[in-house]
Amino acid sequence: MRTALCFPGQGSQAVGMGVAFADASPAAAAVFAEASDAFGADLLALCRNGPQEALDRTEITQPALTTASCACLAAVREAGIDGDVAIGHSAGEYAALVAAGSLEIGRAHV
Repeated sequence: MRTALCFPGQGSQAVGMGVAFADASPAAAAVFAEASDAFGADLLALCRNGPQEALDRTEITQPALTTASCACLAAVREAGIDGDVAIGHSAGEYAALVAAGSLEIGRAHV
């Protein structure tokens, strides 16, 4: 059986996204920490507490959604599951590129 990883785009953001993964997985928590350092704000706290109006602002939505998606990916991989293919819609394309090994959290492969 093959496994496909699908990452959502802008419009699917919601308070609580990625939080259960960050709470249960050290790998997911590390993704949130690294992305928060790069972004200059605590993305996990924003995802955990909102408010939704903040998450709906494009300049917040895209980094928060990408971080939550990559945190979920890290948790799934930590559990020993990986995808054979990856696809992302809109901002989800960045998480799909991470899943494919074309990008890393924080920097691009050259």
